[in-house]
Amino acid sequence: MFWLALSRVFSAVLELIHIGRLSEKDKDLEIMILRHQLDVMTRLLSKPVKPNRVEKLTLAVLTKKLKQSTNRSIHQLRDVIRIIKPETVIRWHRELVRRKWTQEHKIKGGRPRISQEIESLIVRLAQENNRWGYAKIEGELLKLGHKVSISTVRNVLNRNGIVPAPVRYGSLGWRQLMNHYKEQLLVCDFFTVETVFLRTIYVLVFIELGTRRVHLAGVTSHPNGLWVAQKARQLIWEFEETESSFRCLIRDNDKKYTKAFDTVFESTNIHIIPTPLKAPNANAFTERWVRTVRQECLDQILIINESHLRRILDEYLAYYNSRRPHQGLEQQSPIPRAKPMTTGAVNRRKVLGGIINDYFRVPKTATTSPA
Repeated sequence: MFWLALSRVFSAVLELIHIGRLSEKDKDLEIMILRHQLDVMTRLLSKPVKPNRVEKLTLAVLTKKLKQSTNRSIHQLRDVIRIIKPETVIRWHRELVRRKWTQEHKIKGGRPRISQEIESLIVRLAQENNRWGYAKIEGELLKLGHKVSISTVRNVLNRNGIVPAPVRYGSLGWRQLMNHYKEQLLVCDFFTVETVFLRTIYVLVFIELGTRRVHLAGVTSHPNGLWVAQKARQLIWEFEETESSFRCLIRDNDKKYTKAFDTVFESTNIHIIPTPLKAPNANAFTERWVRTVRQECLDQILIINESHLRRILDEYLAYYNSRRPHQGLEQQSPIPRAKPMTTGAVNRRKVLGGIINDYFRVPKTATTSPA
C-alpha cells in the first residue's frame, strides 16, 4: 500500500512538472480535448454507439493542433487522449485529408476531348483496315480534314478494345482472300425436281459469285453431254453481250460435264476448277441457292412438266435477281435496286400466284408495279 501511494505521489509530481512546462495555449488545447472526450464518453455510457463524424472531426483537428504545437509523438499523446487510441485519431485526420484531395475539381486547360464523330471514324478506320497502325490512321484522318495526334488515336483504340495493328492483323483468312477474286468466279450445278407424275427433271444453273446473280441455263428430263455443252455455249454468248470478265468456273465431277463443255469455257480463257470428290461444301454457293429455291418456291408447288417448271423458275429468278433482299449483299438484290422512295402508298405484288409477296412504294398518281 505504501509503495502504491508513493507511486501515485511521484506520478502527480511528474504531471505537475509537465503541466508547468506547457504554454497557456497548449493547456487550453488539452483542456478542450479532455472535455470533448468527457462529452463523448458520457454519451457512450448513456447509449453505446460509435462516435459520429462531427465528434471525430473535432477530436482529430484538436489533436493535430496539439501535436504540432508541442512537437509530441503519437505515443506521447496517450496521457491526453484517453478513450481512443492516438493512432485512431491520426488515422481519422488522414482520412479527412484524403477526402479533401479526392473531391472532383474542374480541370482547366489541357487538350480538348475529340468529338464522338471523330472517335467513331477512328474506330471505323481501324476495323476496316487491319494492317493500319496509329500513324497510318493519323495520316488518313489528316487527309479527311481532322488533325488528331497519334496518342489520341492510341487512346481511342484502347478505349474501344481494339488491339494494335500487328496483333489485330493476324492471318489474312480464306474469306478475305476469296473476296478479292469473287467477281471473277462462276459456279454451276445440277439439281433435280420431281413432277406430280414422279418424273425427274434436271435443272442446270450458273451463279455469279460476285453479284449472286443466278442464270437458268436449261431444264430437261434427259441431260447429256451434247445438251450441256449447248447450254454452256448459249450462256457464253449472253456473257459476251454484257462484257463479263469471268476467269474461273467451279463445277463438280458429274459425268454430264464432258470435254466439250470444258472446251466452251476454255475457249474464252475461263479456267475450269473441279471440286474434290464427295465435297459439296466446295461448291457451297449453289448448294445454298438450291436450298433457297426449294424452300421459297418448289416445295410450295406441284410441278406438272418441264414447261411448267421453266415458267416457275423464270418468274422466281426475275424476283430473286431484281427484287429479293439478299443477306450476303447487305439486303441489296443481285441486280441492284434503285434508291427506295420514303413516301407513297405501299403496294403488294404477288409472285407465283401469291406464294411470295413483293412490296414496293408508288406515287399516288402511278399505278404500275416495279419491273
